[in-house]
Amino acid sequence: MVIEISRDIERYRETAALGLTARQMAFSAASVAVGGGIVLLLYPLVGLTPSVYVAVPAVAPVALGGFYSCNGMNFYEFMGRKIRMMFLNRPLVYASTEGEETIRRIRMEEEAEKKAGRKKKRMDRKRMEKTEKGGV
Repeated sequence: MVIEISRDIERYRETAALGLTARQMAFSAASVAVGGGIVLLLYPLVGLTPSVYVAVPAVAPVALGGFYSCNGMNFYEFMGRKIRMMFLNRPLVYASTEGEETIRRIRMEEEAEKKAGRKKKRMDRKRMEKTEKGGV
């Protein structure tokens, strides 16, 4: 007897009804209640279409709470982290471990190496000129 098990077992979710999980069903009911409440309250004042336009921005975060998932986080966790990163994250500051004296010494050593390299090139050039003159 062979029983097939999905390789994507981590993504398996128990469905409550209509292919939705219990969390999705709860947030769906909450979003319908919020949207319906706003529309029913505003309908006598402004009409159907404007009341729906007002209800949509209120319903969207509630609905996203049940259906949105990014990197294993739900909508509220994701937005909380995003807001913390935007406003509460301190900038990284580089603090040098070398003092000014050390940096000056390193630069002087580099300049000395460059001078030595130039001097060596001049000496090599002079040697080449002597060998060319002597060889001709």
